[in-house]
Amino acid sequence: MSFLQQLQAHHGGLIRFKTQICWYGGRGLDGKPGRVCLILDATRDLTVIRSARTAGYTESANYTPNATTVKLLIDGVPRWIWLADEDVEIL
Repeated sequence: MSFLQQLQAHHGGLIRFKTQICWYGGRGLDGKPGRVCLILDATRDLTVIRSARTAGYTESANYTPNATTVKLLIDGVPRWIWLADEDVEIL
């Protein structure tokens, strides 16, 4: 099962970051490794990704060909984040 399929199968489940989120827009690293978030959606559809305007990424997502965008509930706000499987743990 691919990383994307795992995320889609855990829709409504939890994910824990092993690393920090790097936010776009000059905000930089969030300083919260171990953050737990609710999975709302996952896709590789570029039309969705471009229209949703991803809010951030994990460090490995820049270098991993299987990086996937995931819509997560972060601090009460739904946000699209680029993830690589080595940066998170599906709970």
